[in-house]
Amino acid sequence: MPTVAEERVLVLPTSEFHTLGHFQGFSRDLSTYLPALLESQQLSYRPRSEMEQDPSFKQLIPYMVFRHTDADGIPCLFQYTRGGGQGEKRLHAKRSVGIGGHISTDDADAGTIADVYRVGMQRELAEEVALETAYTEECVGLINDDETPVGEVHLGVVHLFDLAEPLVSPREAEILNAGFRPICELLNELDDFESWSQIVVRALFG
Repeated sequence: MPTVAEERVLVLPTSEFHTLGHFQGFSRDLSTYLPALLESQQLSYRPRSEMEQDPSFKQLIPYMVFRHTDADGIPCLFQYTRGGGQGEKRLHAKRSVGIGGHISTDDADAGTIADVYRVGMQRELAEEVALETAYTEECVGLINDDETPVGEVHLGVVHLFDLAEPLVSPREAEILNAGFRPICELLNELDDFESWSQIVVRALFG
């Protein structure tokens, strides 16, 4: 039987991140971190199964959040529950406001690492949801959470999408109970959410 090649994902030594300045939670200081991360000579592609268990590396993850303000002026976020078939089993049954995933060797032909990152982000977006409305998008900060096993091996780059209409639908069967909910309601339900979503919602909207 032929073996299936294991996914190799883009990672950075955790020590490199610490050199730039360690933080726990959310940082809006993009100018300090993002260019240095994407231009680092220490970036590499490594087997995902190894990296999920090795906190000496951080996997770079685009984390996309979708906001729509309704006709009454009430801001709402797209949210969903993670099914058991999604890639990160440790987040099964947790609610989330973020769509995203790994940058992999599938994206490596795009050019510079900044180009690779962008192509990987767009690939993840297209794979996970159908976005059928006009939008603007802004990179707004980074997430680091060393207090959970998932968080200590990932570094999130948060992209906020402001949508003209609330037209986001899942492409993956494991994105469950999806839809837009008022941010004021989500703030009261954060204990149900994965840690990254808790961090982002509190930092941007709390």
